Amino acid sequence: MHFKIIKKDIKTRARVGEITLNGRKINTPIFMPVATSAAIKGLHNRDLVESSDPDILLANTYHLYLRPGDEIIKKSGGIHDFMSWDKNILTDSGGYQVYSLSANRKIEEEGVKFKSHIDGSYHFFSPEKAIQIQKNIGADIIMAFDECTPYPCKKDYARKSMNLTHRWLQRCINEFQKKSENPVRNQFLFPIVQGSVYSDLRSESAEFISSMDLPGNAIGGLSVGEPHDLMYEMCEIVCNKLPETKPRYLMGVGTPKNILENISLGVDMFDCVMPTRNARNGMLFTSEGKINIKNEKWKKDFSQIDPNGTTFVDTQYSKAYLRHLFSINENLGKQIATIHNLGFYSWIIKKTKEKILDGNFEKWKNIMVKKLDNKL
Repeated sequence: MHFKIIKKDIKTRARVGEITLNGRKINTPIFMPVATSAAIKGLHNRDLVESSDPDILLANTYHLYLRPGDEIIKKSGGIHDFMSWDKNILTDSGGYQVYSLSANRKIEEEGVKFKSHIDGSYHFFSPEKAIQIQKNIGADIIMAFDECTPYPCKKDYARKSMNLTHRWLQRCINEFQKKSENPVRNQFLFPIVQGSVYSDLRSESAEFISSMDLPGNAIGGLSVGEPHDLMYEMCEIVCNKLPETKPRYLMGVGTPKNILENISLGVDMFDCVMPTRNARNGMLFTSEGKINIKNEKWKKDFSQIDPNGTTFVDTQYSKAYLRHLFSINENLGKQIATIHNLGFYSWIIKKTKEKILDGNFEKWKNIMVKKLDNKL
């Protein structure tokens, strides 16, 4: 894996870069669509490529472990063969999903015991097991096992949790460095900065993570309910500590506005279920603001979804038609909305790169973040 910076913005910390990963290029900044169970809900791979053509997807270790099982995926030749995806894939470690099961899990030094949301069966994830599962799945980038703290949480708990994440990281590295029989592919491990919303803890964690000298670094434990300004403050602190020469990945973020603001702070990689989940509920992102396509006001609106034509579906379907599909609960409506939102995220990332390269990012970003807040 290799990362190079192509252009830095003059007025912000935004940058355009390129990751070379197992012989394939990832142009940064990058948004990774979330293929939770090795699929973008409701989309064929060709629809995904036509709408947004992402260089990399994210898949979910917790969900794939439960169904169909990491051994099944390994027997298929790894997740790329399993889902017929020939570009890059990143898997998270399951830490966030275990965090979300707060009423059905127990965290100890050795790892986490949790109850499946599917059938109530009990399972155990240790740092070692999280790495073993991800090796079986065979993604290009895999994540260290961490504890994601809730918001709000007391500082003493945040510190204990951060230290636990650091100890778990060393165990992840030790397990990762063990040779595997018949490895699925060449993989790269990213650690995760924690520390809740406490600036000194975030700084300490970023320094510790940097000292591990792994190929890239992630920022976790944000976008869990804290105010956006606090998210940006923590992200700025961490980006000031993490090395410039390695990609920075902000996990689980977020809205288009969140992405633009964090790019300006120096983040390179993002993932979030928002564009796909919101699409299935009828909420669309456009260059002029957000649309709830279920609203009556769109019933006789025969204009394109986004008048600026940010995605390829805009020239095919009107707001009135898409509203009609949602009103009759036709699955095609959810599919079109998903394609649109992923296409919009791809568009805004593409425009970001263009603006960084031509030196006009900050001015354009400040205009866009105001528009993106509009409710149309």
